[in-house]
Amino acid sequence: MPSDTKTTLKPTDLRGILEYVPQFRDHVFVIALDGSIIDDENFSNVITDIAVLRSLNIDIVLVHGIGRQIKRLSEECGIPISDAHGSGATDGPTLEMATAASSEVLEVLTRALTQNGLRYVVTNAVRATETGVIRGKDLGYTGKIEKLDEKLIRLMLSEGVVPVFSPLACDRDGQPYRLNSDQLASELAIRLKASKLIYLTPFPGLVVDGEPVMNIPLDELQSLITKHKKSLDERLLSKAAYAARTLEAGTPRAHILDGRIFGGLLTEIFDKVGLGTMIHANDYQQIRAARKKDAASIFAITRNAAKSETLRTRTRHAIEEAIGNFYVYEIDESIVGCFSLVPLDGKTVELGAVLVQPFYQGRGVGKKLVEFACLEARRMKADRVVALSTQAGNFFRDSAGFAEGTQDDLPKARREDYIGNSRHSKVYVKRLAPARKKRARRA
Repeated sequence: MPSDTKTTLKPTDLRGILEYVPQFRDHVFVIALDGSIIDDENFSNVITDIAVLRSLNIDIVLVHGIGRQIKRLSEECGIPISDAHGSGATDGPTLEMATAASSEVLEVLTRALTQNGLRYVVTNAVRATETGVIRGKDLGYTGKIEKLDEKLIRLMLSEGVVPVFSPLACDRDGQPYRLNSDQLASELAIRLKASKLIYLTPFPGLVVDGEPVMNIPLDELQSLITKHKKSLDERLLSKAAYAARTLEAGTPRAHILDGRIFGGLLTEIFDKVGLGTMIHANDYQQIRAARKKDAASIFAITRNAAKSETLRTRTRHAIEEAIGNFYVYEIDESIVGCFSLVPLDGKTVELGAVLVQPFYQGRGVGKKLVEFACLEARRMKADRVVALSTQAGNFFRDSAGFAEGTQDDLPKARREDYIGNSRHSKVYVKRLAPARKKRARRA
């Protein structure tokens, strides 16, 4: 696609952009620049778009690739490379060329950031370690992320600084390792709880059977990756796979788009149609009814809550006996949250044990659990949900839409049990209206 292609975004669309400004203010966008985009004549326009995002108080984290530059150096020097993208093995000569390529890219990138008045820091906030031997093959100097200094990165963002990450990182002893930039961008988005992960590529988004995919939910993307693994370009397959992983971990949106198009980044973010591939999380895909084998994980989560007296103590046996009332939130086959839903009478359902593992708190998991519980309560023909809590009142009132009630809101049998225990929990009530369909919008 030619780099001088114009987009549909017009100055008159600025009114539409203003609609999104409050929505994205102080949010984190992780933007991954393919090495070929840095070599493209549209690169200066990409940095201008990034400057516009910063002017709207959107926090930007930049990750750059070096695949194009390594290949060029290999051809110029006549030295074969073991892998260009940081996913296969990296031998000594390839690591040397990766180091030279990274220096070259950083010079171009930091000059462009400076010309656009952006403050930046090329940071060593990532610590690497060797990947080692995978399936019998020693990957040499290919590394994996051992540690991210989140505190340092957030400090930079709080000061309006753009952290810039190279796909090279050192271990504890200063030995450099080659990282995969797609994976690095994904990990940063997950750990920083980014609102968007954006891959700028030399492709018009995901292209399947010659047709670009514009808008796709996470589950369909995962199916697409499985069905079209051999036909997708290797670089797109990598980005699609890491986008899926990022959304599974809680980031709501990922974008794969052509970085060679003038104004393309702003169009993708602020235009209702966009121009690349937007992947959106399925809000409730990761929530399912608990199975008996989940009892141990649920017990571990509830035991920690019981220690702080957030939750009434439950034995593992009691959880196993009541497993039919539990639901779990699962990421990468690990249980990160749960809740229980118990019918009290024909009209009232009790919501309990709404718990999220500490690492995933603050990512909206608890709110999704409650929203799903209310949908399940509607399916049970209930017209209200009650919750009893000693310490989570702010969450139920401010985030989950419950109102504070009294013991009189409990059905008789549950009220008698409530009076009989000494926890003195507060009662919260949510009345259920019929579900209404929401119009999907691209954001």
